[in-house]
Amino acid sequence: MRIDIITVLPELLRSPFEASILKRAIEKGLVEIHMHNLRDFSTNNYNQIDDYQFGGGAGMVMMIEPIDKCITKLKSERNYDEVIYMTPDGETFKQTIANQLSLKENIIILCGHYKGVDQRVRDQFITKEISVGDFVLSGGELAAAIVCDAVIRLLPGVLGDETSALTDSFQDNLLAPPIYTRPSEYKGWEVPEILLSGHTAKIEAWREDEAYKRTERLRPDLLED
Repeated sequence: MRIDIITVLPELLRSPFEASILKRAIEKGLVEIHMHNLRDFSTNNYNQIDDYQFGGGAGMVMMIEPIDKCITKLKSERNYDEVIYMTPDGETFKQTIANQLSLKENIIILCGHYKGVDQRVRDQFITKEISVGDFVLSGGELAAAIVCDAVIRLLPGVLGDETSALTDSFQDNLLAPPIYTRPSEYKGWEVPEILLSGHTAKIEAWREDEAYKRTERLRPDLLED
């Protein structure tokens, strides 16, 4: 998989890809991450990529020209499955979207900034708009990192245990069941006996039941879906 990220602040994005699972995925050649500084595509002497909005109003708007130049250049080099725009008014990011994106080969992610982008960018170039929640960030960089993390960990070979991602919360519209590790007893707090029984079928049944109970208690909206 290849992910191209278009950003005004590439330095804000480097850290998440330089450690842990994402770093190992890149080193293994399972994913390529390329960051493109939008200012490099500005035709302005001051590398300007934003301007005042027509009609007045507070906040600057990202201009269409540098975004067009960047996306057009990338598309001239390869085909892209999705051109994603990170924006607070996009579709709320969920595990199902992460699953779908993990099957793609090439993705462009455009990070919003300032007041947002010229609407013509959204009309002409964007194939999917994603939000990480009903709140506003200073820019789309951190949101893009969240999406990349959720997607990359699903790629075959990224996690040590190939089944690990399949048992995460939200994969089946349920929260994950409680988990425990050693010691089996600590300060009188004990691990459920069923987990120590070695009876795989009963353990799986217990986990499924606990996942349902936890979801019903904490996220009943998931059961409605």
